[in-house]
Amino acid sequence: MSMRSMTGYARVRSSNELGEVTATVKSVNHRALDLHLHMAAELEQYEPALRNLVKRYVSRGHLDLRVSFTPAHATAAAALNRPLFEAYLRAVQESSAAYGISCQPDVNAALRIPGMLSQSNEDEDAPAELESLVMTTVEQALAALNTFRAREGSEIRELLKGHNAAVRRDAAEIEKYREPAVEHFQSRLQTRLQELLNGAGMDPQRLAQEAALLADRSDITEELGRLQVHSRELDALLDAGGELGKKLDFLMQEMNRETNTILSKTSGVGELGLKITALGLEVKANIERIREQALNLE
Repeated sequence: MSMRSMTGYARVRSSNELGEVTATVKSVNHRALDLHLHMAAELEQYEPALRNLVKRYVSRGHLDLRVSFTPAHATAAAALNRPLFEAYLRAVQESSAAYGISCQPDVNAALRIPGMLSQSNEDEDAPAELESLVMTTVEQALAALNTFRAREGSEIRELLKGHNAAVRRDAAEIEKYREPAVEHFQSRLQTRLQELLNGAGMDPQRLAQEAALLADRSDITEELGRLQVHSRELDALLDAGGELGKKLDFLMQEMNRETNTILSKTSGVGELGLKITALGLEVKANIERIREQALNLE
């Protein structure tokens, strides 16, 4: 299944004997589906059907859909709304006289007034045919939008897999230092405990057990294991595709939590700890890169 970005753009024009419909759609990131429709008054009756159509193609994102219609007889059969035009002329004359303003009527501006040009429509079946034209055009635009978003989603998938591969690589490097770090920590603890309890008569075997117990609490085996499991799960999700945005956001939180625990547990193991810290910070950087890119996925 393809993985789609929430960012895209498409524009489609279709026509029949009634005229031409143009549908323009663009989308950007948003947590849910935030649909804004822009259309002429004569098309507003199709808004409920258009909203349902959009939901079949888009589940998340801020989406602007603009639909316009140009009748086939727009120039040939346009009729001047004479009462409205005469009212416009009177308004110009009266305002000029009342306020002492010298001006002439602007015919071009007058013709742009809504209702100034009326369209004759003798075909009673036109509304049904117009609805079909509008719905078909918008559906084609939505399909083109999803093609655009799937192409961008494919590019994002490759970026995410690259960052995830880097996470696994660094986790494997941390694994190499894990056992030496535990041994180092245990040795340090034992030495410190001996210094603190010097002359207290504590059994050396008990001392070693206490040091081993404290060192075990600094072991990062479980955290590394969970981090690697999450990394494999991320790859599986990316391979499966579909709507991943929210799933990836949760997974990044879990991966980040495991990395933070690794860093906190290994902060006191000398030079080995510094190496693990450097690798852990790089893991966190790649997790953040994945999270930022995932915000753009549907």
